[in-house]
Amino acid sequence: MLRTLLMSLSAAALLATASVAPAAPCRDAKGKFMKCPTKPAPPKRCRDAKGHFAKCPK
Repeated sequence: MLRTLLMSLSAAALLATASVAPAAPCRDAKGKFMKCPTKPAPPKRCRDAKGHFAKCPK
């Protein structure tokens, strides 16, 4: 009884600590903290009337 209780508590504690990951702040080349750059937008893919890929107008 006590063994199963301890095993379940230790498993729950392990899962709780594994799911909480600290956010990694961004650092520059010198190791100083800086604002993280935003992710660039994915390239736009144009399609024609039939649904095929086409060149995008400039």
